[in-house]
Amino acid sequence: TLKRGERLPPERELAETLGVSRNSVREAIRTLGLMGFVSSTQGAGNFVTCDIEQNLRESFRMMVMLGETNFLQISQLRCGIESENARLAAERIQPKQAARLKELARLMREEPDAQKASRYDQEFHSLLCEASGNRLIKSLFSAMLSTFNDFISTMYARIMEDPPQAEALHATHQRLAEALSAHDAQAAGQAMLTHFEVVDASIRREKPL
Repeated sequence: TLKRGERLPPERELAETLGVSRNSVREAIRTLGLMGFVSSTQGAGNFVTCDIEQNLRESFRMMVMLGETNFLQISQLRCGIESENARLAAERIQPKQAARLKELARLMREEPDAQKASRYDQEFHSLLCEASGNRLIKSLFSAMLSTFNDFISTMYARIMEDPPQAEALHATHQRLAEALSAHDAQAAGQAMLTHFEVVDASIRREKPL
């Protein structure tokens, strides 16, 4: 019956109501906290939340730590999410967002420092997600953002070591920004697919990460 933002009864009361020990209640609350369903505030108590991003973030981080996934699979997941982002963003993008994407594509090409340029790349893809206007996609993307950003940073530096690949990557960002500005969903989707073809080719040429 509790809604998001409402406080859970005290541990003692929960234990009595449920007929279990306080240790069991405490462990259940800890588990719900890790899952993103309960948050604790010192001195205030435990509150109902629905942090899907935290839930997914922890699960995804554990998969990476345990070696249950790799860069190629991450790229394939990103391609699926961001292809849909591109299609939706082509319909919903705001003029300021479209202008910033064009600027980021230019900054990436002109920035000689790969580390700095990769941060423009990260902002580009985060803004594209924002422009899609889909709350669930945004939550999913945000939950995986740290892993995605690590992926972008590593792959960007690798691709920049190969001038033809670097040019191909920059060209896909530029074409994508132009397609979104023109509200051309088909061209945006194709540019995104080409983008990940460049990335996947680089992954396959090297030892899998």
